[in-house]
Amino acid sequence: MIELKGIVQTYPGTSGPVQALRGVDLHIRPGEVFGIIGRSGAGKSSLVRVINLLNRPTAGSVVVGGRDLTALGAEDLRVARRDIGIIFQHFNLLSSRTVYDNVALPLEIAGLAANDIKARVEPLLDLVGLSSLKDRYPAQISGGQKQRVGIARALANRPKVLLSDEATSALDPETTRSILGLLRQINQEFGLTVVLITHQMQVIKQVADRVAVIDAGRIVESGPVLDVFTRPQHATTRSLIDEIVPQQLPPSVLARVRALQAKAPDNPGQLWRLAFSGEGADQSLLSDVIRRFDLDLSIVHGQVDEIQGQPFGMLAVFAHASPAQLAGAVAFWRAAGVQVEEVANPQEAANVQ
Repeated sequence: MIELKGIVQTYPGTSGPVQALRGVDLHIRPGEVFGIIGRSGAGKSSLVRVINLLNRPTAGSVVVGGRDLTALGAEDLRVARRDIGIIFQHFNLLSSRTVYDNVALPLEIAGLAANDIKARVEPLLDLVGLSSLKDRYPAQISGGQKQRVGIARALANRPKVLLSDEATSALDPETTRSILGLLRQINQEFGLTVVLITHQMQVIKQVADRVAVIDAGRIVESGPVLDVFTRPQHATTRSLIDEIVPQQLPPSVLARVRALQAKAPDNPGQLWRLAFSGEGADQSLLSDVIRRFDLDLSIVHGQVDEIQGQPFGMLAVFAHASPAQLAGAVAFWRAAGVQVEEVANPQEAANVQ
């Protein structure tokens, strides 16, 4: 559906050219919700504006629905953009137009007759839950309702792609969840390809199928959301998902482990950090190991969550046992698809943190 090849974006700067995008390659499949996440200044907004050529890339090609947008003339590009809707962080509604008229605006620009406009706008207002507010002005509705107007407006031309540029970052958590739920509903009902630009991993976790992590204008990691959350490879990814799955054990946990070690100074034991997901989360991973290897196992920290119905989580466990027992437990867990990280020395880990 969307193919970005070798995208470079350079802007003039006071001290010379600024390279916002550095050879970005992306493939976004038809009908998926694809997340692009990064910190402020990473190049997210530049990237999303390249997809519909609001920013023409300095180099590279943008193919949407089989058409190379970078090769189109002005008129053909204007027509092609009707297949790409966009919703913005700050809504961009016209204050002098009602809810109904804001949604109708792109259809008026396209030259549709009033009856045809009504036939499209009213079902969209019903879809986003704003039929009863159609005669109100933006100043008379909430932020979440304004964003719903923005979504309805973006759908007015019946696009095949919907771009969301930080569309929930100005909203409270409850409203964010409802807007993301609406985007997922639209994706499923209409088979719409949705591209989410965000700096919030919670947004990616709730609705995205796949995600790409951008840092300093480059894609540093990409893949299915569950894989990226549970097997982050890049330091930027680990930092971003820390708010969902902490990548370091809290000092209080390490202090408890040191207390357990002090009870058996001749056998300091082993602290592990276990990461699991999908079917592995339903296995008897702890009880099986205790029975098989006769381990004295303590759970010192843990967290279990879901990504679109798929469980994932982290457990920190501590065991007193012989080297052979400990090695057997690690081999068993890894064979079951669990990631096992040995925390070599809780005292050293505490000093690092």
